[in-house]
Amino acid sequence: MPRVAVVGNLARDVVDHGAPSPGGCPFFAAEAFCRLGEDGQIVTRFAERDRDLFEPALTALGAPVTILPAEATSGFSLDYEGEDRAMSVTAIGETWQPADTAVLAPDTQWVHVAPLLRSDFPAATLAALSDGRRLSLDGQGLVRAPHVGPLTTDADFDPAVLLSVTTLKLSEEEARIVAGGRFDGASATALGVAEVLLTLGSHGAVVFAGGTDTFVPAAWPVLGVQTTGAGDVFMVAYATSRSDGHEPVVAARNASMLVAEMLEERKHAAS
Repeated sequence: MPRVAVVGNLARDVVDHGAPSPGGCPFFAAEAFCRLGEDGQIVTRFAERDRDLFEPALTALGAPVTILPAEATSGFSLDYEGEDRAMSVTAIGETWQPADTAVLAPDTQWVHVAPLLRSDFPAATLAALSDGRRLSLDGQGLVRAPHVGPLTTDADFDPAVLLSVTTLKLSEEEARIVAGGRFDGASATALGVAEVLLTLGSHGAVVFAGGTDTFVPAAWPVLGVQTTGAGDVFMVAYATSRSDGHEPVVAARNASMLVAEMLEERKHAAS
């Protein structure tokens, strides 16, 4: 049975003006579980009219998926230039409710929550998800405002959402927004979260845990490749490693290795 579950909306992504493609952490989580050889549970939702886009991709990856109903599918446009990207919100997905947590497998130890926008997971839902389980949260759910149009970010999140969180992942930009400037050990401590992961793209990550910060370099840099989903794969691998009993720094190293392997394969496939 799954020890790690991933919950979050799927997204209808348009990358570099191409055809719509499946996006959102649950899709990339399926790839991560497959690479790890783990039977993780994925709980997600999308509007019925988009089933033809998502279902074949999820089925092909072979991970157990629980699909909940939704009136709307999250949507984004993403335009890349190297590691930089410009994003717009094209549709706002469903807000998750505490009752949605009833579908989690009873022996789930760790839940990774993957909001696409701030409106996806209110504090009460996160509290229900963490009942008897450890919970990691993607920090984009703190800073991304739920408005259609060019993606806007700010620190206007409900502090109560962090009360249930064991591990918080922040990109450099998200960390600056949350801290109101430079992010450091004091900023991490002020969040009241036991483990904060500051991801640095191709450079690696910094793990803030136990009152110390540790730089974890990328297993190896993979440049010149589209990196959508890399952070999602990192967090699924991290949660799986933590549920296996590894300490945060070791879990981050394991996650970095899996991401590098994935990006290397993606780069070769595109060449």
